[in-house]
Amino acid sequence: MENVVLIIHLLLALSLIGAVLLQRSEGGGLGMGSSGGGNGAMAGRAPGTAMGKVTWVLAIAFICTSIALTIIAAEKSAGSSVLDRIGAPTPVPEVTAPETPTEGGSLLPPAAGDTGPLTPRAD
Repeated sequence: MENVVLIIHLLLALSLIGAVLLQRSEGGGLGMGSSGGGNGAMAGRAPGTAMGKVTWVLAIAFICTSIALTIIAAEKSAGSSVLDRIGAPTPVPEVTAPETPTEGGSLLPPAAGDTGPLTPRAD
């Protein structure tokens, strides 16, 4: 069920994008500069064109599918936590500390000219 609603949601999103891009531009940001005393959503009246009505229908359907997906996701996760879904804990491997050098050994890296094996220097 969730997949069907999700596919419908995605198709509505693409249709809504297309409907908005196909509408006639009236110029000006947020309705400024439009002649006719303001129209569309800014004046609270219904849109006058068929594309405007299609856009409103697609927007309402998009919001409905968004709410439906939210309800479906909430029902899936009700009463369970992430820890319940993990199952039995896996054993953790033991970590041992690295061996330290024997007596007299140096913890410093070898000198730049030192090419031999790592042996303590006798200074």
